[in-house]
Amino acid sequence: MEGSSNSNSRGFSDRNTEFPPVDECVRSMFGSSTHKPSSSEEDSLGVDPFVRSLEWGDVSLRQWLDKPERSVDVLECLHVFRQIVEIVNAAHSQGIVVHNVKPSCFVMSSFNHVSFIESASCSDSGSEDGQKEEKGSYNKILERQIEKLEEEKKQRCFPMKHVLAMETSWYTSPEEEFGSPSTCASDVYRLGVLLFELFCPVTSREEKSRIMSSLRHRVLPPQILLKCHKEASFCLWLLHPEPTCRPSMSDLLQSDFITEPRDNLVEHEAAIELRDRIEEQESLLEFMLLIQQRKQDSACSLRDTISLLSSDIEQVVKRQLILKKQGSSYSDLSKDDHQSPSGPSTLLASRKRFRQVIPQVETDVEVDEESQGSTLLESSRLMRNFKKLETVYFLTRRRQMKAAALGKSLTRHSPLSSENGRGGSMISSVSNPVSNNDPLRQGGWIDPFLEGLCKYLSFSKLRVKADLKQGDLLNSSNLVCALAFDRDGELFATAGVNKKIKIFEYNSIVNSNRDIHYPVVELASRSRLSSVCWNSYIKSQIASSNFEGVVQIWDVARSQLVTEMKEHKKRVWSIDISSADPTLLASGSDDGTVKLWILRIGVSIGTIKTKANICCVQFPSDSGRSLAFGSADHKVYYYDLRNPKIPLSTMVGHNKTVSNVKFVDSSTLVSSSTDNTLKLWDLSMSASGVNETPLHSFAGHTNLKNFVGLSVSDGYIATGSETNEVFVYHKAFPMPVMSYMFSNTDSLPGLEIDDASQFISSICWRGQSSTLVAANSNGNIKILEMVA
Repeated sequence: MEGSSNSNSRGFSDRNTEFPPVDECVRSMFGSSTHKPSSSEEDSLGVDPFVRSLEWGDVSLRQWLDKPERSVDVLECLHVFRQIVEIVNAAHSQGIVVHNVKPSCFVMSSFNHVSFIESASCSDSGSEDGQKEEKGSYNKILERQIEKLEEEKKQRCFPMKHVLAMETSWYTSPEEEFGSPSTCASDVYRLGVLLFELFCPVTSREEKSRIMSSLRHRVLPPQILLKCHKEASFCLWLLHPEPTCRPSMSDLLQSDFITEPRDNLVEHEAAIELRDRIEEQESLLEFMLLIQQRKQDSACSLRDTISLLSSDIEQVVKRQLILKKQGSSYSDLSKDDHQSPSGPSTLLASRKRFRQVIPQVETDVEVDEESQGSTLLESSRLMRNFKKLETVYFLTRRRQMKAAALGKSLTRHSPLSSENGRGGSMISSVSNPVSNNDPLRQGGWIDPFLEGLCKYLSFSKLRVKADLKQGDLLNSSNLVCALAFDRDGELFATAGVNKKIKIFEYNSIVNSNRDIHYPVVELASRSRLSSVCWNSYIKSQIASSNFEGVVQIWDVARSQLVTEMKEHKKRVWSIDISSADPTLLASGSDDGTVKLWILRIGVSIGTIKTKANICCVQFPSDSGRSLAFGSADHKVYYYDLRNPKIPLSTMVGHNKTVSNVKFVDSSTLVSSSTDNTLKLWDLSMSASGVNETPLHSFAGHTNLKNFVGLSVSDGYIATGSETNEVFVYHKAFPMPVMSYMFSNTDSLPGLEIDDASQFISSICWRGQSSTLVAANSNGNIKILEMVA
């Protein structure tokens, strides 16, 4: 049964009180024989009674009859039929012919209470004009409902528009078909059709049409005659073609068919109500049990989390106590050195070592317990990103626990730890002389996480250190495709679509306030340039690649082109000279190949062939025997060059072109893609040569179609954005540490332009420092510095 027993009393029947007497219902529904509601009265209701009743949880009798899953409950059907008979009898007792005794004009509410919703009346005489007027009013009401009902009926067997059209034909009496006026006997005929529909559910529209057409000739389906012979006999009596041979309403109400099951119907109605209430309680119980189970699961997970945190807190406290003891021993050692005759140089060295190693430890010793959390609470940036930092903490712990469960060695630093030492954590430097059995060696995840947290909080913004304006009036486009610092950070080169390599002196740019800066060296190429790279061994040597597929070697000191290498067939996107072997250069091209070159002879010594464009290549800083490159097939490949036939590792995770790859350290690299993300990969985590799980996926910048540059320095990752911004991440956390937005300024000073399409096109750190240089698509170059 449909409908809710929790509805309020705004419907046609109050589900929380006794059903009103039939005579009272008839007076409210039919009124006097001369009154017909006007259109203004209908509008004042806001919505039609049919729609309003459906919105309150009721359902039309037509919908109830046509439910595909409906099964025949004899008592239930008789209960519905008896209510309709009483409604029609009450109308007839007042001289009113109902006409619309059809399922679409009745509403089923909770516990199968039936209400009549057609408010149009007809005259006592039942004249043809009255019928036409009544039918016209009824059709208007139906027209306003068909659209709403059609949507609900789409998934049912019987489309509402079709059924409502057919229903009028099914419920028209034989005498009405021949043009005679509708009478009370015609209503009795319609009751017979309704009784048949109650006891004969049909599963398809075609079968429904066939059976109802046969009913016009008083032909009933065999299954009705066999299973419901009493109901079938009574139905045929009501459907007699001669109106005079049909029973009157009093005959109907006094018949055994109606009177005998009355007591059973009352019990059945009570049983239905009780069943519905039990089902409601079961639903509530199931809902509450589900909540309980989920909360219990959450409580178990929370207990595990708290237990993990308690264990980690205990570990950190132990490490802190050890460091404090070491701080005391350093302090005692300093006093002994001061008293010893070893001289001032020894004392000075001891004090310097003490200040370098444990400045934070001394502070921690003096801070009382009430102020221990103040440092974190005062950091608004930490609190803004607290949830993300918390997520990273638990990811780090789960990764460490998983590795421990797999029996992997945890003595090696996590890829998140720094190798070059700049800004490294105090714990790392102190723990070097400590044995592996020392508590400082336990909990290997702490050092890299602490290092990342400290570095994340070390700087808060990027400050413009210098703004480089170029006065290149001969080129319509100043797009900078590549930036690179030399080995000492004294010179940096720019290259782009203006076909020029410009060499600038860093100190002169930073220390001068000129409006326009000129390069100390300018090298001209025949084609647009895509990449530049300095030789880390030969200070004056720089390599470039262009859109014609040519790799060129230049001598900056003599401003000369030294070598040209022309084996690529299409544009070369990227080149890199190995730091470990400065005679080796790699290039990646749109022709789908990576070529390895010996600079002193100017020819390739090997080729790695792929099926997609190569967009970036990179050697690790400590080896010339391995190489990583990114491809237009959305993958990052890592090769051991001693076996170039198959990649050592393939990193799968991006869903667009990989535009840049950079090594963070010897076992970790970061890749950027036009899928709007950077991804951090641990090369040691590849299973069967495939790595599908990055350590982090960095998001915050915008990168959907352009190459925006990528550079790495001491764990900090700088990238451009199509919002004309520079973003800086730290390898330990997926959210940006800081960002800086370029203004919409043309390359010539003082010219402001409105170009929303500008983006950062290239970026490069100045060695292992807090300074970087960035350029946008309009040729505007800025030297930026991270500051606290």
